[in-house]
Amino acid sequence: MDLVLCHTTADFDTLGAAVGIACLKPGHRIVLTGGCHPAVREFLALHRDEYPLIERRSVNPKRIRSLTVVDTQQRDRLGKAAEWLDLPHLDGVDVYDHHLETARDIDATYLQVESVGATATLIAEKLRSQQVEIGPAAATVMALGIHVDTGSLTFDHATPRDAIALAWTMEQGASLSLMADYIEPGLSPSLQELLAIALDCLHSETVRGATLSWVVLETEGYVPGLSSLAARLMELTESDVLLLGARYGEVDPKAVDPEEMAENKIEGEETCDLTDRLTIVARSQLEETNLGQLLHPWGGGGHPRAAAAMLRRVNPDNVLAQLIEQLKQQIPAPLNARELMSSPVRTIRPDTSIEQAQRILLRYGHSGLSVVNAADELVGVISRRDLDIALHHGFGHAPVKGYMTANPKTIVPETTLPEIELLMVTYDIGRLPVLEGDRLVGIVTRTDVLRQLHRDRSSLSPSSPLRDRRPHCPWPASLLADLRSRLVPPLWQLLETAAQLAEARGWQLYIVGGAVRDFLVADASNPVALDDVDLVVDGFHRAADGEAGVALAKALQASYPAARLQVHGQFQTAALLWHRDPELDSLWIDIATARTEFYPYPAANPEVEASSIRQDLYRRDFTINALAIRLTGPQKGELLDYFGGLLDLQQRHIRVLHVNSFIEDPTRIYRAVRFAVRLGFQIEAQTEESIRHAIASGVYLRVQSGTARAPALETRLKSELKYILQAPYWRSALSLLADLGALRCIHPQLALNRDLWRQLRLVDYCLHYVAQLSVTDWQGHPDLPTSATDRWHLLLEVLLASLPTEESSRVARILQLPSDSIERLRMLQENQTQLEKGLSQSRRLSEIVACCRQYDVGTLISIAARSPRSLKRLLWCYLTDWSQVKPPLNGRDLKAMGYKPGPQFRQILDDLLAAKLDGAIAALIPPSAAHNEERSSQRKLEEKAFQSIDANGRTYGTVEEFLKRNYPLPEGEESTP
Repeated sequence: MDLVLCHTTADFDTLGAAVGIACLKPGHRIVLTGGCHPAVREFLALHRDEYPLIERRSVNPKRIRSLTVVDTQQRDRLGKAAEWLDLPHLDGVDVYDHHLETARDIDATYLQVESVGATATLIAEKLRSQQVEIGPAAATVMALGIHVDTGSLTFDHATPRDAIALAWTMEQGASLSLMADYIEPGLSPSLQELLAIALDCLHSETVRGATLSWVVLETEGYVPGLSSLAARLMELTESDVLLLGARYGEVDPKAVDPEEMAENKIEGEETCDLTDRLTIVARSQLEETNLGQLLHPWGGGGHPRAAAAMLRRVNPDNVLAQLIEQLKQQIPAPLNARELMSSPVRTIRPDTSIEQAQRILLRYGHSGLSVVNAADELVGVISRRDLDIALHHGFGHAPVKGYMTANPKTIVPETTLPEIELLMVTYDIGRLPVLEGDRLVGIVTRTDVLRQLHRDRSSLSPSSPLRDRRPHCPWPASLLADLRSRLVPPLWQLLETAAQLAEARGWQLYIVGGAVRDFLVADASNPVALDDVDLVVDGFHRAADGEAGVALAKALQASYPAARLQVHGQFQTAALLWHRDPELDSLWIDIATARTEFYPYPAANPEVEASSIRQDLYRRDFTINALAIRLTGPQKGELLDYFGGLLDLQQRHIRVLHVNSFIEDPTRIYRAVRFAVRLGFQIEAQTEESIRHAIASGVYLRVQSGTARAPALETRLKSELKYILQAPYWRSALSLLADLGALRCIHPQLALNRDLWRQLRLVDYCLHYVAQLSVTDWQGHPDLPTSATDRWHLLLEVLLASLPTEESSRVARILQLPSDSIERLRMLQENQTQLEKGLSQSRRLSEIVACCRQYDVGTLISIAARSPRSLKRLLWCYLTDWSQVKPPLNGRDLKAMGYKPGPQFRQILDDLLAAKLDGAIAALIPPSAAHNEERSSQRKLEEKAFQSIDANGRTYGTVEEFLKRNYPLPEGEESTP
């Protein structure tokens, strides 16, 4: 007998999961180990026969073969059926649950506990993946389980997986009309009476802006459905947190409400002689509270925002007082204006014209401006709407003082978010200036408030898709703890030190950009070792000169004197560099003041001004790079995600922040491709359309042909090309750039055709091969590209060499390539012509080698890539073998033989090398020890090459014979080498 066990207070989730298991594993029977929720009891009264239910008392333990436990991990939630878990003859015990916080004491042979909204979701996923058809009856009860446990997908712990599972049950025929009868049951007459009493006796207190309410009801016995009463009570009283207690005497264990007791540890369920019991139902709308944790010490449990407990032999007043005090500690201080505001504030004078104000709004993307007098005192606020109306009526020349709102409503930095919201709603105000004394230090806009109120707080919940793929991804409040545990300790200590230094100066410090992105997508099984970290200081409203980042970097260097400090005052940034440090290894920490930027014309360098962290993130290129983690209080570990970057990480998308971003800076096209290929992401459809639109607009052609400097098409583009061409994924990146038409950013005529693609692959293969050879084996070629840092130049040269010579060298100068690269491109065609001519006139191998040795390795590889096959073979032989042949003697040998050092040595060694190459004093070149396995194919190439070589020179047999005939020593000076 195979059994599926529901917990003692069966709700629709445990029943739906059990029914799903019975469909997944035909022949399994379902056991209700205790009582049922009233709605479940009513449901089963009509539909019991449609499911394979069996009474606990009718089970013969000796015949049990396996057990499956659903919606719980605790033995005492199974009543007397928990004894079956200890049967020695069991084949196995499977456990399915969705409560991550619950302690497990069931020894399972198979365990699946995942953070979804309902256990029925896990079973539905298995049925769906195995394409099991379940029918309307099973689909309905499973859909009920998902609906009820997720609040019809409105509870915080609901996930996209629950929605998919719910949709699947509907495809299987779940009855919507039947579900409607059980999802929203009305209050029974007894509960309606208790509701009236509770409203009269309710106590409320405002704690840090949140309404905490509590009430204890005296009842004759256990009352089913208290959870529905609590929900209605919260709705009517607009409470943020509610504790509902029911004090009563004897209790019928079969009547216990599973909603309240879903996580409860009930002792002595078979006894009813206790005369003093207290049921606590807790509900909260604050995400920071954890009611399950609150009630756990009292034998209860549940979710962070919905929990219950049943207590006995307690003083209700004392228990309630303790719970209220503990809840007060959980309620966080509300956000205030200092944390919400944007700073610095963009201000104008009262006599600024309407047209000038409009241009300022356009430049900075604001929806309004603060107006201050000569003493920098706030005198008014003007909105975009005010400016539009003035311009519409032809008053662009008029001063703003005639159209601004004078004596505007203001707030102070300590004004709380609820107070700000109330002011905006009451007076229909879109922006509130923040004053510290008479000084304007910030502004809070309607957008700031809406973003905070409605931001996706579940984006980092344990149920998010990102967490499903990366189990380390935590709630926002615990991101700091996650950083502490997963960053290498020296780096974490450095960040802690930086945060403490920032806090001491009244500044906020954030880790931003790529470090946050890489941290979130990194494998949780290994520590995260970051070697490039960007920090942003948001302290403008506390710093007189806006150079908070530089000041913090200097203070941090005092604690880390081994670091080298670089300051870039123009961009208000500083960098600390460690090289092979015993603890930090090679590390780059960039510290910047929060800033905004404006591009005066396409492809220009941006103009930078100090600003807020929001504006700093807003200026970035892609949403996945516009993430930040706060390192300072009061909300340490908070993830700042204003633009949906986390969702794009989940969906593996590269999405640009601004439509005109690629026109302002074409480098971002290359960055988009680099991130997409490196991370395995897709460029989001609208972003790809923006890229193609920017290129098709011809803006880059106009910039390249103009007289203005275009830094985005010079050094920044060169840097991106370097990152791409020296990376192992350069082929995929280059192919994607070509598909997007983005190579035109380098030159309008540059295109990746089949011939150019073949050349690039050939050069890459050749570089990879020759880089394995020892540099000491090269005769006169110390310029061998031995690393990716060197090789990317040559790949870029091959790209540019496909252009006309004049254009290739011009683009090389624009990109500020090294002088040898520019010269190589300028002389490439001429060198190729001369080399072909020299090789065609060579009749000896020594002549071929001498001809090739006139050119550096980069030139030879470039020529080989674009040459006919016969010349390509000849150059390949030279690069891989002939160039490594050495003379049979060296200078020391000649000296030992009696020759005097001097210019003659070079000639002797050259002649010896030529004789060896031509076979005059030795056989053909011995195969390289490192490449014996390739010698047979190499020999065939050599034989073909020698077919046109006529070695009509003399042969000498030995080196000594060669020297005696060509470089005889005076008599008596001979010596044995």
